[in-house]
Amino acid sequence: MNNNLKFLKRLKYLIPKHVKPKFEHDEDLLAWNQEQGRLSSERILKKNKETKIQRILGRSGIRELYMNCSFENYRIEHAGHKKVAKAAKKYAEEFNKSIASFIFSGKPGTGKNHLASAIGNYLILNGNSVLIVTVADLMSNMKGTFKGNSDITEETLLNNLSNVDLLMIDEIGMQIESRYEKVIINQIVDRRSSSKRSTGMLSNLDYKGLKILLGERVIDRMRLGNSLWLTFEWESYRRHIRGNEY
Repeated sequence: MNNNLKFLKRLKYLIPKHVKPKFEHDEDLLAWNQEQGRLSSERILKKNKETKIQRILGRSGIRELYMNCSFENYRIEHAGHKKVAKAAKKYAEEFNKSIASFIFSGKPGTGKNHLASAIGNYLILNGNSVLIVTVADLMSNMKGTFKGNSDITEETLLNNLSNVDLLMIDEIGMQIESRYEKVIINQIVDRRSSSKRSTGMLSNLDYKGLKILLGERVIDRMRLGNSLWLTFEWESYRRHIRGNEY
C-alpha cells in the first residue's frame, strides 16, 4: 500500500461522515500533488529568472529609472512618438536578423533613453548581451587603465567593449571635446563594425553637429546597412517621469 492510499484511509477515518473529502481515490491525490509540485517549480523558476534578469540589468549599465522601460509603457502623445516607438520596436525585433546600428538624436528629455532602454531590456530578455555607457564613464574607464596599479589595459577594455552584442553610448556631445575622445569612439565603432556588431548612440546634437564632433568616417559606419537614425524633435516630457516611465 503506497503512502497516498494510507493517507486517504487515515483521512477518511478522522473526518466526520457528513464532510466529503476532496479526494476519493489515491490517483486524484497523486495528480493534485504533482500539479502543486509543478506550480511550485514554475514559481521558483520565475523568481530565479527575475533575479537573474535584475542582476544582468545591473551589469548592463541601464539605470534604475529605465530598468522597467518597454515599448508598451512608452507614452504615445502624437505622431512623432508613434513613429519612433514603432521604428525602435522593429529594430529590437529584427536585431538578430541583420547587423544594424542606431542613432537617437534630439533635445534632452524627449524619450531617447526610454526607447534605448526598451531596446536593451528586450534584447536582454531574448539572450543578447547589452551595455549602456555614457561618454564620461567611458573616458573615465579608459583613463583609469593608464594607472600603474590598473589590472586592465586599454586594449583589453576596447576588446570588451567590442564583444558585447549591443553597445549603446549615451550623452555624446555633452562632454568636453578632445582628440582622445574622438579617437576612442572611432576605434570602438571601427572594431564593432569589423566584427559585425551593432552600436547605438544617443545625443542632443543633430546630424551636422555629430558629423563635426565625431567625423564623417564614424557617421558613415554608423549608417551602414539597415541602420536607424531617429530624430526626437519635440519638447521634453520628463514631467511624466513616475519611477518607471520616461
